[in-house]
Amino acid sequence: MSTALALTTPFPGESLSRYIEQIHRFPVLGAEEEYVLATAWRQHGDMEAARKLVTSHLRLVVKIATGFRGYGLPMTDLVGEGNIGLMTAVRKFEPDRGFRLSTYAMWWIKASIQEYILRSWSLVKLGTTGAQKKLFFGLSRLKRKLGEFGNGDLKPESVSRIARELDVPESDVVAVNRRFVQPVASLNAPLSAGEGTAEMQDFLPDERPNAEDSLLERDEAMHRSALLRDAMAVLKDRERDILTARRLSPSPKTLEDLAAVYGVSRERIRQIEERAFQKLSQRVRELAAAA
Repeated sequence: MSTALALTTPFPGESLSRYIEQIHRFPVLGAEEEYVLATAWRQHGDMEAARKLVTSHLRLVVKIATGFRGYGLPMTDLVGEGNIGLMTAVRKFEPDRGFRLSTYAMWWIKASIQEYILRSWSLVKLGTTGAQKKLFFGLSRLKRKLGEFGNGDLKPESVSRIARELDVPESDVVAVNRRFVQPVASLNAPLSAGEGTAEMQDFLPDERPNAEDSLLERDEAMHRSALLRDAMAVLKDRERDILTARRLSPSPKTLEDLAAVYGVSRERIRQIEERAFQKLSQRVRELAAAA
């Protein structure tokens, strides 16, 4: 797919109009031809077939990327990211499912562009859930719908309506709106004109723990680990195994899982777990007091 990548990414400095002019030279594929090419690529790894599938959909990428112009990022970058999504779609496309490549690819193109916008807007990742992403990319539309055309904070009633419609906390609505009206500044931005001037990042406090704090924290963690290990010795084998599986494992087992292993009821497993936890807690307190 590397050959297709070289053909489909706008070159640095290339005008968008020139790029659009070039990609319109690639023909739009009919359904039958698309199926044949997709089958050749999927079954035989035919790179020329893949190239034709990609180039025939470049104008779709531009059309989708145009819808994201309001985020202050260069269109050539949006198109480049969309093209990466398009190539992912071509690689995963299954022609036997009965739908066209354009229908499948548009979701990959949008996702690629949206991820790029989220990465570009802040060093702190935005949109960790589907609802938050929907908020980020749908906020402008909802503001227009509610008659919110200013650049300040939203009216409380507008915040509530948007939060309900998108199923997100009102605090997220306020935070994302403020991010729009007060764009994030680069930490490398100079504080004044001229060479050698200080940057914003030069005045940020270092919140990392110092070496002494890190050493104390590590020693404390080792002490707690040793204390727990010694305290576990008071438990019988079955108690220790059940307590570990239920409370100390990265993937805790359910009562049903353990009941099947030991051939007892769920309630019996719960009782053993509770008794083991009480014994362990008591032993930890005794060891800590004696230390």
